[in-house]
Amino acid sequence: MIEYVKGELVELSPAYAVVEVAGVGYGLSITLNTYTAVQGKKDVRLYVFESIREDAYTLFGFASKQEREMFLLLITVSGVGANTARMILSEMTPSELCGVISSGNEKILKGVKGIGLRTAQRIIVDLRDKIAALGITDELPEQGGNTVVQVDKEIKDEAVGALTMLGFAPAPSAKVVVAILKEQPGLPVEQVVKLALKQIK
Repeated sequence: MIEYVKGELVELSPAYAVVEVAGVGYGLSITLNTYTAVQGKKDVRLYVFESIREDAYTLFGFASKQEREMFLLLITVSGVGANTARMILSEMTPSELCGVISSGNEKILKGVKGIGLRTAQRIIVDLRDKIAALGITDELPEQGGNTVVQVDKEIKDEAVGALTMLGFAPAPSAKVVVAILKEQPGLPVEQVVKLALKQIK
């Protein structure tokens, strides 16, 4: 079992990271929270979850143990797979998710792609007691400030690429991303993706 990978961050997008360790590049699926936490860093440590199926072997990477712990709790819930758990943790930080579960706010959970009312209710019922033992605090960085002054093609392309990797079709993704950037041209790519996730259904 791989506990974590520590090495040079050689490739990064809002949904994927490659960390080189002793000449081997490990490709990891990541959340937007992890993307924000490692952005701009040369050397990183990502905590790993290995998803092994007959047809696929996928590594998921997390910037903190708390986020990985939350991910592991989510995938114990019936109807929540690894990609759905990643989607949830791309829309909310672990502490925000804990707040949603603790308060029983099924409406917010239902807003995540792939989460229906029944699944949202199951997440709340199954995890409400478990999250109290985690002691998760929001240690992940807040979203970065606006550094881009105008609509940036690179940000648009990166955001559309991330949404495509998360399972959305490129054409509608591009339409939503362009609309967001026209309205708020200064947004960093992770914020664009977060807003797009709420708008694409």
